[in-house]
Amino acid sequence: MDRWRELELFVHIAELGSLTRAAEAAGLSTAAASRHLATLEQRLSARLVERNTRRLYLTEVGQEFYRRSKNILGEMQEAESAVNATVLNPVGDLRVTSSLSFAMRHIAPLLPEYNRRFPNVNVHVITANRYYDLIDNGIDLAVRTREYESDSNLTIRRLAETRRILAASPGYLHRHGTPRTIDELASHRLLLYTYSNRYDELRFSRAGEVRVLPVKGVLEANDGQVLCTAAREGLGILVQPKYIIYDDIVAGRLVPVLDDWDLPRLTINLAYPHRQYLPAKTRTFIDFMVEHFRKMDFDRKWAN
Repeated sequence: MDRWRELELFVHIAELGSLTRAAEAAGLSTAAASRHLATLEQRLSARLVERNTRRLYLTEVGQEFYRRSKNILGEMQEAESAVNATVLNPVGDLRVTSSLSFAMRHIAPLLPEYNRRFPNVNVHVITANRYYDLIDNGIDLAVRTREYESDSNLTIRRLAETRRILAASPGYLHRHGTPRTIDELASHRLLLYTYSNRYDELRFSRAGEVRVLPVKGVLEANDGQVLCTAAREGLGILVQPKYIIYDDIVAGRLVPVLDDWDLPRLTINLAYPHRQYLPAKTRTFIDFMVEHFRKMDFDRKWAN
């Protein structure tokens, strides 16, 4: 028996005034309860309980030990209740980081509903188009969009896969024509995201065929919102993940180009520090995001 259960048994003995009833309350046989009491007294080198044929009572030392044990067990129960309450009703500050594009499209619109469900969690969104060290920067959760995730110190929860595609405004294509081949693309005005892997080349694949096209942009930027705005205004052909430009394509503001070719796909992951017990505030936000992505069927929409 561990020390916590020894204390519980002793408190039962003190309050019930009976070893037999205390044993029942603790789920033990009377003989087992008697042995555990003897072990406790032996470890403390003190007599806690006196017994005669008619009654059981605490010694003076036993009374003091009972008072302290009762307080300790009460504090432990309060601590457990507080943890259980936090699990059921998460509280605290939740620091989430993602790119500006992802935060604008897929975090900010969801925050009112998340806040309605979990009003005691304060969400802090840190937008950056680079990946923070989560531990050093006190980040609870990061959204990462990569071809692969190499950090083995993080736990990864997959949200969706997304294609990277080329797209331009109808106005641009009307003025400059629509490229039908990769070779024709070389003469067009390109809008490039500088934080992508090897942004100075485009690696196309189709049915086992691979083509690599060196590129230079008429506009190069480290934020997708700049490229999207420029593309909608007709500056050129952008290269962006479909999760960023899906609404523009559906609305007809942008038109896919060379869509029968594939660029390296990206996986959108939730990344968080590995730990045995995930804080409730983090767990609820992860589950909330996964639920939303599943309901919206983004994995299918963005991967096709």
